[in-house]
Amino acid sequence: MEDIQIEELKNRLDQGEKLHIIDVREEYEFDEFNIGALLIPLGELPDRLDEIDAWKNEEVIVHCRSGARSGRAKEYLLSEGFTNPRNLIGGMVAWQSAGY
Repeated sequence: MEDIQIEELKNRLDQGEKLHIIDVREEYEFDEFNIGALLIPLGELPDRLDEIDAWKNEEVIVHCRSGARSGRAKEYLLSEGFTNPRNLIGGMVAWQSAGY
């Protein structure tokens, strides 16, 4: 359940790997910039677990603006029985700062 660096995620996306990625930001943040993840704002996560239940035993990458909300999302997913949630370190701030 190690967190993931932006470089690793970018490389995996560039290689066309099929990943389970959840964006826990708000819709207006997603609309401004996104990497094609499934949008489930942090506050809606408890009510929308059924949408991602099939991913319980798979890698699930969560991200937000800076990594704080997605860190909470990761802990919540762990508490709900998800076996491999990973937080994107630095979030979209780091992603955009890197020029991706």
